Amino acid sequence: MGEGVERAVTVPREPLGRLFLRFLHFGLLAWGGPVAQIAMIRHDLVEKEKWVTREHFNRVLAVYQVLPGPEAHELCVYFGMRSRGRVGGLLAGLGFMLPGFVLMLGLTWLYLRYGLGSPWVGTVFGAVQAAVAALIVRAVARIGQHALVDRWLWGVAVLAALAQGAGIHFAFSLVAAGLIITLARKGLRLQALALAAGCGAAVAVFLVLHGFAPMGAGGADVGQGVVRGQPSQLELLGSGLRSGVLTFGGAYTVIPFLQRDAVVTGAWMTNAQFLDGLALSGLIPAPLIIFSTFVGYLGGGFLGALVMTVGIFFPAFAFTLLGHDFFERVLHHPRLRSFLDGVTAGVVGLIAATTLGLLRASLTGLVPVAIFAVALGVLFRWHAKFLVPLLIIGAAGVGLLLA
Repeated sequence: MGEGVERAVTVPREPLGRLFLRFLHFGLLAWGGPVAQIAMIRHDLVEKEKWVTREHFNRVLAVYQVLPGPEAHELCVYFGMRSRGRVGGLLAGLGFMLPGFVLMLGLTWLYLRYGLGSPWVGTVFGAVQAAVAALIVRAVARIGQHALVDRWLWGVAVLAALAQGAGIHFAFSLVAAGLIITLARKGLRLQALALAAGCGAAVAVFLVLHGFAPMGAGGADVGQGVVRGQPSQLELLGSGLRSGVLTFGGAYTVIPFLQRDAVVTGAWMTNAQFLDGLALSGLIPAPLIIFSTFVGYLGGGFLGALVMTVGIFFPAFAFTLLGHDFFERVLHHPRLRSFLDGVTAGVVGLIAATTLGLLRASLTGLVPVAIFAVALGVLFRWHAKFLVPLLIIGAAGVGLLLA
């Protein structure tokens, strides 16, 4: 950061115990998704206690909106680091995520202990899955509204969605998306079109050979509850790290990566269970990315949940504790920003394709379709702080009445 920015920072040096409890308090009140979580942090630390200026807060937030990871959690790590160095950042981040982690562990244990063999619970979770599907569709629309601001970005998003459905690994799609946007913004439009055309031709070949099968929609056993394997702890850690590095544009962007690892390639859980984990994460005060704890638990028990959670949150800690100043300098470079914009647009395409597979798994009758339609209308109409948990509880109530 520049010297003028540093002079504006008035972060107090708090005792480590008090610092941890402050951010634990934030974690206990982290309802309503990232917008509400960020607003809470801004109100307490900027408006009320004047740790930093509004301008400084906005600049820091802009960095984390570009970097992968949950922005609210990264802000907590940042402020903890500014107060008491890297140890303070670690304690602040742990405090913010700890309530959600503990609650998700408890809910996952209850789910596995009581939720799999009871018909009425199956009906309830079927209704909840339809509401979760609406949440994902709303998230795709919101992320796309901010990320897809021109025809080039729309184009690479569509290309990435088709590539996902054709079975092409997401790494190729995201790199190609970043390169296409970088070339286009440098004025090399012919080269960008040539690269896009080449990628489109490759996707077309894969579609002819394999057809279009959104992640999780293709295999019968994926959607019908057949679990084929159990991952090692190292595989769970790798899945978490990979997903944590790729969560551009919000926590919902982790869905296609974890879903591919857990449902499609690893097959240690089903699409229905994956949707149940998303539903449970909406009931607790935490970043939505905490549903990775559920995914890890189903893959490897308590240790698997811990390993997966460590993996997926590690990049959020590392980007802040090891490289915030560096990233604040370089992320404004036009070429890097263009590449990341292209990657983000590609991720939107991946989520859109994955959502089609999840919709196919969850909307299996008239009642789920009706719940989905009502939930989607409510989500686009209202934006209350407790809307998500209330919506999930409401869907569960409808399922209970129908059980």
